[in-house]
Amino acid sequence: MGYHHGDLRAVILTQAATLVAERGADGISLRELARAAGVSHAAPAHHFTDRRGLFTALATEGFELLAAALTGARPQFIDAAKAYVRFALDHPGHYAVMFDKSLYDDTDAGLVAAEAAAGAELNRGVGTLSDPKAAADPDGAALAAWSLVHGFSTLWLNGAIDTAGDPIAKTQRLAEILFDEQVR
Repeated sequence: MGYHHGDLRAVILTQAATLVAERGADGISLRELARAAGVSHAAPAHHFTDRRGLFTALATEGFELLAAALTGARPQFIDAAKAYVRFALDHPGHYAVMFDKSLYDDTDAGLVAAEAAAGAELNRGVGTLSDPKAAADPDGAALAAWSLVHGFSTLWLNGAIDTAGDPIAKTQRLAEILFDEQVR
């Protein structure tokens, strides 16, 4: 299906996220994305300059989407944990690019701001933990929380663990084990 009108940038980012989810970032080119959108091979370069620019934009969009998902999941940590995993499973192309800094310009101001916003939202959830160990070491709790949700999401997406059952329920169970936290 060719591109006819609208936002070419959004079309290219959507197609890139789909292809990354299907086969990884290595084989994706602006030329291929232009062909899929039905535009000249030079058209995407107007929006992204090059492949690195494309992945910078995709990672930025991913962090913005993650921050919005986490904001919408307030107020408790368990809500943020489940929202993080749900985001990763619903946006595997974005997720793969977001955490592979070799693909993008990690000094890009928009990306830095989006990544900081997502991190702040996850930390806001961690701040609600009642576990005394988490309260005594908020930085350690934040790293443990991120490790939990990021590690679980990555293992699930890569099929490295049993993917039978509900991943969100498993996330809740793991969070309760790690932080001695009960859902209120």
